[in-house]
Amino acid sequence: MLHDPIVYVVDDDEAIRDALRLLMKSANLRVQCCASAEEFLSSYRAELPGCLVLDVRMPGMSGLELQHLLNERQIHVPVVIMTGHGDVPMAVQAMKEGAVDFVEKPFKNDVLLDRVKEGLKRDVESRANHKQVEEAASRIASLTQREREVMDLLIQGKRNKTIASELGISNRTVEAHRAKIMEKMQAHSISDIMRLTYAASGPGAAPPSGAPGHA
Repeated sequence: MLHDPIVYVVDDDEAIRDALRLLMKSANLRVQCCASAEEFLSSYRAELPGCLVLDVRMPGMSGLELQHLLNERQIHVPVVIMTGHGDVPMAVQAMKEGAVDFVEKPFKNDVLLDRVKEGLKRDVESRANHKQVEEAASRIASLTQREREVMDLLIQGKRNKTIASELGISNRTVEAHRAKIMEKMQAHSISDIMRLTYAASGPGAAPPSGAPGHA
């Protein structure tokens, strides 16, 4: 339970906070209710996946202002906006700022829960992707400059003899570099190397071109 994702409910209306606390608990979701944007900022736990259910209009910092601040601070917690009918244009603006969705008050419980679960899923997947990128980048960073040069040519599908000729080194040296690359990258094949370099580029990057070569 201590490491479960957290649903943050931020609304200055105590009755709404209480109702949403019960709703989230009924769905076996861990919930943290806050009466203001400032209270959320002091209680948010960046190390855990989460989703923010955020009211648009609040005293002090508004929901949109909080969302903008989170974007500035590179805090990418998924946001579900709660809005009254007259606040729909604001909610649309929140969507442009990256909100998962918005729901109009009064809302149906199952609709809000669906949006929250979608937000939690996004955050879990985003964190997993980020960790994969970090791990792949760390392995690549462990390579020497020469190992990186050899790896880049291997990814292009070039054979050991061709690599040796292009870099002005012996075939045996290429084989030694290749073995070291496999060890440092924790890879078993050139396909693994290609997958890791692709992962290190992050989401949206084009897969590396070329085909695995042979000795």
